[in-house]
Amino acid sequence: MPTPSAPAAHPLIRPSQEVAEALAAGAPVVALESTIISHGLPQPRNLEVAIELEDIVREAGAVPATIAVLDGVARVGLDPAGLKRIATEGGLRKLGQRDLPVAAALGASGATTVSATSFLAARAGIRVFATGGLGGVHRGWTQDQDESADLDTLSRTRITVVCAGVKSILDVPATLQRLETRGITVTGFRTGEFPGFYLHTSGAPVDWRIETPEEAAAIMRAQDRLGGAESALIVANPVPVDRQLDPELHDRVLAEALAAAEREGVTGQAITPFLLDFLVRGTGGASLEANLAAVRGNARLAGRIAAAWSAAA
Repeated sequence: MPTPSAPAAHPLIRPSQEVAEALAAGAPVVALESTIISHGLPQPRNLEVAIELEDIVREAGAVPATIAVLDGVARVGLDPAGLKRIATEGGLRKLGQRDLPVAAALGASGATTVSATSFLAARAGIRVFATGGLGGVHRGWTQDQDESADLDTLSRTRITVVCAGVKSILDVPATLQRLETRGITVTGFRTGEFPGFYLHTSGAPVDWRIETPEEAAAIMRAQDRLGGAESALIVANPVPVDRQLDPELHDRVLAEALAAAEREGVTGQAITPFLLDFLVRGTGGASLEANLAAVRGNARLAGRIAAAWSAAA
């Protein structure tokens, strides 16, 4: 069972006063990533969305902890000035877990990806994290073996991640296979099919379906009681059907994006932002709206799961 405890002081990981007090009291806390603020949305909408997501978590009964690195220090919970910096400051790096020691040593600032946010949240004592979509195995893996660091981090980080599946630009069946291989538990929230990020479903089945936040919290307790590898729990929460991107439009524009990437020789770390940007432009912004609908729903559900987890203490 979760037990209230204040995280030990750490020179490189600094919870906000609100987050520290909530953790010490055993109150529910939800981690939020900052990459969507710095790299995923245009100004000034990015700051508006950042504030909105924190409000949604509060309405669900939890304390939001947006995570970013500012001047080499990982901030777990941003004040208004910190949120504004992440939303407006130019030249911010996108930081994965592997980048955190370098950023700390050099006093750099940056937004955290899923891998970095998961790691820092767990280190701070936060158990629940809401995001849009996970990274995973890229298409054409047999040629270049491109796989997101998210999967490795989640295989050794005890955190519950509420997401809308993995980004649909990826190889979804291969990603699900890797999640199984790495021992990462995947559940569908009120669905037997894995969500498709922009789409309500990817068409791929999930082995376990849950119906309530309390069931998610019960799985978290069972993870702790059984012991074993400190791996994550994925709660896959689909975007509502009436908020999803039109599937035919999605498939057509994605095919065009993949062809353009091959034609222009885009590979490696550049491929994901290239494809996502192509989708935004090719769908007239509809993919971005579907993404935001998913993130809002995930933040709300994560708050409810965190509240159920805290209530069990």
